[in-house]
Amino acid sequence: MKKFQILTLNNISHQALLRFTPDRYAVGKHVEHPDAILVRSHDMHALTIPTTVKAIGRAGTGTNNIPVAVMSDRGVPVFNAPGANANAVRELVLAALLIGARNLVPALQFVG
Repeated sequence: MKKFQILTLNNISHQALLRFTPDRYAVGKHVEHPDAILVRSHDMHALTIPTTVKAIGRAGTGTNNIPVAVMSDRGVPVFNAPGANANAVRELVLAALLIGARNLVPALQFVG
């Protein structure tokens, strides 16, 4: 069975990359003929995107760093992951609420 070649243009979470099993996918920064591209913040507008690319996925919200119109003309779908950082935002808000409610900053200054 042919392995799908996935080019990563940014550092992608190790946990996310574990979803791509080595027996079916070759994932990395040095893939020569990618079937797909995974990107976070890398600006792809100046890149020459290989004709082998069948899909582009953005690990984040928005697609402003991807030439969506050009890819649409080529029939290449572009995906993003809105809300991918929702857990991190929720944790940050809860931490801020706890810090504010318990006066932890003055307590740390008193102890320190």
